[in-house]
Amino acid sequence: MPDLLIELFSEEIPARMQARAADDLKKLVTNGLVDAGLTYASAAAFSTPRRLTLTIEGMLDASPSLVEERKGPKADAPEKAIEGFLRGAGLTRDQLEERDTPKGKILFAMINKPGRPAAEIVAEVLETTIRNFPWPKSMRWGSGSLRWVRPLHSILCILSAEDGAQTVPLTIDGITAGDTTRGHRFLAPDTITVSSFDDYSAKLKRAFVMLDPAERRDTIWNDATNMAFANGLEVVEDAGLLAEVAGLVEYPVVLMGQIGDDFLGLPPEVLQTSMKEHQKFFSVRNPKTGRIERFVTVANRTTADDGATILAGNEKVLSARLSDAKFFWENDLRIAQSEAGMQTWVDRLSNVTFHNKLGTQAELISRMEALAGELAPMVGADAEEARAAARFAKADLSSEMVYEFPELQGLMGSYYAKAAGKSEAIAAAAQDHYAPLGPSDDVPTAPVSIAVALAEKIDKLTGFWAIDEKPTGSKDPFALRRAALGVIRILVENDVSMKLHDTILEHLSQAPAPAAGSAEETAENLLSFLHDRLKVYLKDQGVRHDIIDACISSSDGAHAGATDGNDDLTLLVKRAKALSETLKTDDGENLIQGFKRANNILSQAEDADGVEYSFGADIKFAETDEERALFAALDTAEAQIKPAMEAQDFGTAMSAMASLRGPIDAFFDAVQVNADNATVRRNRLNLLSRIRTICSSVADLTKIDG
Repeated sequence: MPDLLIELFSEEIPARMQARAADDLKKLVTNGLVDAGLTYASAAAFSTPRRLTLTIEGMLDASPSLVEERKGPKADAPEKAIEGFLRGAGLTRDQLEERDTPKGKILFAMINKPGRPAAEIVAEVLETTIRNFPWPKSMRWGSGSLRWVRPLHSILCILSAEDGAQTVPLTIDGITAGDTTRGHRFLAPDTITVSSFDDYSAKLKRAFVMLDPAERRDTIWNDATNMAFANGLEVVEDAGLLAEVAGLVEYPVVLMGQIGDDFLGLPPEVLQTSMKEHQKFFSVRNPKTGRIERFVTVANRTTADDGATILAGNEKVLSARLSDAKFFWENDLRIAQSEAGMQTWVDRLSNVTFHNKLGTQAELISRMEALAGELAPMVGADAEEARAAARFAKADLSSEMVYEFPELQGLMGSYYAKAAGKSEAIAAAAQDHYAPLGPSDDVPTAPVSIAVALAEKIDKLTGFWAIDEKPTGSKDPFALRRAALGVIRILVENDVSMKLHDTILEHLSQAPAPAAGSAEETAENLLSFLHDRLKVYLKDQGVRHDIIDACISSSDGAHAGATDGNDDLTLLVKRAKALSETLKTDDGENLIQGFKRANNILSQAEDADGVEYSFGADIKFAETDEERALFAALDTAEAQIKPAMEAQDFGTAMSAMASLRGPIDAFFDAVQVNADNATVRRNRLNLLSRIRTICSSVADLTKIDG
């Protein structure tokens, strides 16, 4: 069985495209080979800035011969129909088989499809792959029709076996496949002839090319950390930058340079961001002081002076970049520490549009300020401090530093708030109010930060719901799903109890645009969206959708006709988790069956009789011990559940509900509900109604699957 080696050699491929391109090459070629009948043992793809490589081991040397059976017309069909079938099958009349079927005698063609050599199939599949390669961006280079991300220089395509290597015959836009490649652009640019993947990888290594991106990443990281450690420093981890830099070099050479003393006073985040965005440098930190003091750059070659010239050039360019950052920082500090202070930046935001239907950033801040003050008592924050924090939380959007580095918004606001003499709580809120930005981010925990973060997200949600700009399908241009999940996580993870329905309804009255429907409808629609996001949040924690549905549907009377009291997401989560744990027990699981049986019998009787059996169960009409035991069990459970629910002790309430499992099972085993005596029947149906009422006060068990 031969092995296949493919290399597509070009000008430098953008680092961000390399990993995806290697995967696409592997998928397209292997799928094409398998579809053509060529199976294989294993495949692996690699990428460097100048090449995409695919190696396939243990491939068949030819596709298998096949016999295709094709059903034709009836034997007595018109001649023209039979002739058309023969032309399509490429056979003569005497080569057809005539078979008896339930529909009469039918003609069948047995078409032999001989196998094809691997080289022929590989050539077809590779040409199709190259001509239809899914680059995010591509263009035609030269006079040919081929589109590629950068000019494609050569194609290496060989089949290697024990008896030697065979070049696959293939020419695309004047590029003929061969058995040669080239090494490092500067250190070994000559042509290299290869006969197998092992030969290829070994010769590339000698030609200063590390083929495997993982090896380049490991080399960069190990050399950088060792170099920093030797100087008593540490490299700031950045997996994204490491992957990008590994895609910029074929032979990484790690160099560590100095940052000018004039710039060491800049915030470490400014230094790190500037070096990463502009120079692709790694930041090197002093673990004792937390300052960024040096940088690591990765060259693509060795030099006679051990990189001294490269470092000198990089340090010169870095100095110019950091001079700009230092100017922005000092100018921003002057404004923050002036008499007008950060209010200067807030005033400028009156000229910055937040959304054409929702007003300016200054108007957004005004709404956040009011809402943060209202939320403050609910989260244990000082209302005045929360309003001040909301007023200045987005002030840094007008600063020169954030204009240059938008990713530093919030963080720079924290620095400027401290410089302006604001409290630690206000400074922290400037940085934390955007959080959480992702599912793994920490949520704000300081009371003032919680108030401002909630105000920012609730304002965004109510505003966009008011103008009917909700997420649709996979589209969510304003990150409203993220905002909703942020509200949920902030409330739940900080154990904040809040009636969201009232908050949303009140804030809708302050929206700059009237709600698309009534305010009540908009509030309920938004609350339903939050419930949907809550299901996603709880699913990740092992709580089933039907369980949260059961808790959402149950009523505790707190918001009759509006949200049934289920707008307190923190209590809703506690209830759902308690129910989830209860249903994992035998009593809890079996109670569901007993409840559903009681509910079904009761619902059928109410439909048939045209009445509601919702009160009047009396133990004096009980005829059996099991019936009387159920009365007693319901009395006991109700006495435990009601105070437990009021005290938000959901575990006790769920346990009390689960304790009904035994008495309910015994009741159904011994008692016929639809008794001949009308009084007894009515009493028993009212008893079933008590089961439904008591269980539904904890959760709507009709929503539980099973």
